[in-house]
Amino acid sequence: MSRVWSQTDLLRELDQVVEGELNRHTKVAKEWFPHDYVPWSEGRSFDGLMGGEPWSEADADIPDVARSALIVNLLTEDNLPSYHHEIALIFGRDDAWGDWVHRWTAEEGRHGIAMRDFMLVKRMVDPVALERFRMQHMSQGYESAHSGELLHSLAYVSFQELATRVSHRNTGKFTNDPMAEQLLARIAADENLHMIFYRNLLNAALQIAPDQTMQAILEVVKGFQMPGTEIPGFQRKAVEMAVAGIYDLRQHRDDVVMPVLRFWKVFEMEGLSAEGEKARTELAEFMEGLEKQALRFEDKRETLKARMAPR
Repeated sequence: MSRVWSQTDLLRELDQVVEGELNRHTKVAKEWFPHDYVPWSEGRSFDGLMGGEPWSEADADIPDVARSALIVNLLTEDNLPSYHHEIALIFGRDDAWGDWVHRWTAEEGRHGIAMRDFMLVKRMVDPVALERFRMQHMSQGYESAHSGELLHSLAYVSFQELATRVSHRNTGKFTNDPMAEQLLARIAADENLHMIFYRNLLNAALQIAPDQTMQAILEVVKGFQMPGTEIPGFQRKAVEMAVAGIYDLRQHRDDVVMPVLRFWKVFEMEGLSAEGEKARTELAEFMEGLEKQALRFEDKRETLKARMAPR
């Protein structure tokens, strides 16, 4: 049986990797400003205290699915205080680990600022409904299924950051708004850098504790859910997004999970114990099942589109 690493020992063992990855990140990350992406001159007052015009769906000529995706993506970003709390508890606030926690939080905070400003100036969403959704969603808080577990959390955010990147990029395309697409592409670029940071850390953990890490990867892949699942109406919006092709099972498998697994070389690495091999075998079987699910969904897509069209 291979050594079972404690979380404290793993944190200490990965210290130098975190420092190196943080240095790399700060060198390649580009400074940008939310106000540069918002067409302020197009904005006008809403009703209420400002005595402007009430919001109407006719204000923004975007598809309903794009509006749903924008709401889901923004409300997901809004729960940043809970995410910060989660990673600060796991990583701590000392040395490079703490520096990363604060840097990541600052960069993620910029996403919500930019998206909300843009969406309200362009009147893409009902501001009252959006604020009520935000209050309801954030009042519930967020706790990961793997809260407090280092390896599981690193595996989860490796996939989740890439999934968020895919969702933002595709949402931008569906808005039919060139500036919205440019903004969401800019946010997606940040998410990609975050994914690389976590992916590289987990890769280092695979070299240190291969069996524990393989088991963590298996459990995360099998139970993966986006952090916005508690958003009001999330399931319906997620189906809309899947049917439209903004984020579906095929993209989840082929564009999110498999690229990360290939980077980690999980199906080629040697030296696993019986426990590690068992986890890898189960992971391979799960991925085969995910392929079958994706094929079934693709077969049903046209039926789903037809069913949802009148709504």
